[in-house]
Amino acid sequence: MKKEKLFIFLVFTLTTIAPLVFAKDVVHVVASTPDLAALAQAVGGDLVKVESLIKGTQDPHNIEVLPSYMVKLRNADVFLIIGMDLDQWAFPLRDGSRNARLLTVDCSKTINRLHVPTSKIDASYGDIHIYGNPHYWLDPQNGRIILETILDALAQVSPENAPVFQQNVRAYSQKLEEKMKEWQAAMAPYREHRIIFYHDSWPYFQQRFGLEIVDFIEPKPGIVPSPSHTARLLEEVGQQQIKVIAMEPFYDKRVPDLISRQTGAHVVVVAPSVGSVKGVDDYIQLFDYNVKSL
Repeated sequence: MKKEKLFIFLVFTLTTIAPLVFAKDVVHVVASTPDLAALAQAVGGDLVKVESLIKGTQDPHNIEVLPSYMVKLRNADVFLIIGMDLDQWAFPLRDGSRNARLLTVDCSKTINRLHVPTSKIDASYGDIHIYGNPHYWLDPQNGRIILETILDALAQVSPENAPVFQQNVRAYSQKLEEKMKEWQAAMAPYREHRIIFYHDSWPYFQQRFGLEIVDFIEPKPGIVPSPSHTARLLEEVGQQQIKVIAMEPFYDKRVPDLISRQTGAHVVVVAPSVGSVKGVDDYIQLFDYNVKSL
């Protein structure tokens, strides 16, 4: 009975209330993540209404799908996804929205992908992404590529506003280029410094800024650290004199804190997405925070 009532409410919302939510003079963009939403806002400015399905404080690998997500997609013109199977949870929502005009855009399509498996994998490898590591937005140069992908999508939906979108992309890309010099200068003294991350989300960041990731708190992606793995990490941190353990805010701190207490290594909370920590409200602030923290 509860499921039937929920279904009736959802259908009523989709067909009567939801179409009235947005004005008709803007492009309605829904992004699967707040990072894509932030970049879409940079491209579209006042000519777009942008929403993210999930928050930066959520682990993108473990999303509880809500009926409100489908409502947002029902009214959208453009749907931006990370791709590479990170946000595959969103496809049933897109299909269920029955929005025939919705343009779905995979923002990974022109990214140089890292860690693409070259051999057969199965569940014993942990949460391995078969199309490569999907956390490509954590390289700010990839942010510029994403801007161009979003530009193409917005220009397709709203061609009369394409010149404005192009100007916005040029301006934001220039800002990213200027900030890149600042970030690289700040990170230069730490090139090849050894670091342990909690989860394998950072190869693109590592490649851009020259860190050396030597291990992970997780023995395999998505697998909780065992006592034996924790013991090995304790030995490794001591032998290699690793000074920093970096982790996302939504993971359990008990093992990193244990290693910190016994070795003196510092636990640093890094921001994997816009909105994941206080003060990280846009894409540039994401890197400002992480560069300063590390």
